[in-house]
Amino acid sequence: MKIQPDIIKVQSISGYGPGWIGIGNEKITRSVVIGSRGERFDWACSRFEDLSAEHFAQLAALDTELIIFGSGTRLRFPQGHWIKSLIDKQTGIETMDTQAACRTYNILADEGRNVAVALLLESTSG
Repeated sequence: MKIQPDIIKVQSISGYGPGWIGIGNEKITRSVVIGSRGERFDWACSRFEDLSAEHFAQLAALDTELIIFGSGTRLRFPQGHWIKSLIDKQTGIETMDTQAACRTYNILADEGRNVAVALLLESTSG
């Protein structure tokens, strides 16, 4: 029996580690938003403490069914007023550490779901 590797038809995360993720052969070391419909943009925050309602309003504008928020190396939940724009649009949000968010995004995106992942990639220096 010939075995074929799975072919992922959407933008997927190929690896991760402290302060970085991989997309294909590219290593990304800054916070980023990735969508299953091809969206990808830098997310201007380098620390959890830098987040604001404006960051989550960018996510609400994506019109996805679910946002997966990777909160960094540990689980930290966004403040209620930060996610008001998502609540107003009835967009789901799930919070997990960044590594779990990478795995969850890959699974849901590969299933054909309209999802996005917002990954907080904090600097490992200092």
